[in-house]
Amino acid sequence: MYSMKYLKTVKRLAWAAFTYILLINSYVNLKAKGLVFNNVCNTPANKVGLILGTGKYTANGQVNLYYKHRLNGAIALFKAGKIEYILVSGDNSSVGYNEPMAFKKDLIHHGIPEDKIVLDFAGFRTLDSMVRAKQVFQLESVTIISQKFHNQRALFLANHFGIKAVAYNARAVNGSYGYKTELREFLARTKASLDIILNVKPKFLGKPISIV
Repeated sequence: MYSMKYLKTVKRLAWAAFTYILLINSYVNLKAKGLVFNNVCNTPANKVGLILGTGKYTANGQVNLYYKHRLNGAIALFKAGKIEYILVSGDNSSVGYNEPMAFKKDLIHHGIPEDKIVLDFAGFRTLDSMVRAKQVFQLESVTIISQKFHNQRALFLANHFGIKAVAYNARAVNGSYGYKTELREFLARTKASLDIILNVKPKFLGKPISIV
């Protein structure tokens, strides 16, 4: 059997971890205050809008609503003149999986000129997307496009890496799937804060690419 001293130590560590998770979540929300927008008309203009990638389809073959709503958000911002270029940052880690290219095809289908779309194939994580936006695509400011919970974390990272960013909140996903995703965000934010503390680097960088 475990000793009482051991159990008390485990309990203290668990409580400390839980407290840290709650604190970092509140801090991320605070840092994003006033920088997230639900209405296209109220969203500040930027040269570039950054779509944070996700897969087009869910495991059961249905269209991923997170994908659909981010796509629609980017189209709405572009057609309203709030952004002039769209940078799609996502995962292309295998031959059969290409988030940026899926977005590009659908953006073009909805009337976005191809020469206004730039693809970042190495946006494996939100941290990678934000660092590469700054160091590879040379962006000093950007409009992030994702759901609110994700935007808040992206803004936290953008601020740390010296990017002047605002975010447009794509439509949320309701139901149990949306609830589970937002619940996992608590751990994603904790990991993001630890990545900053540990100075974690993107998987790939590369030569500078000028968008504007």
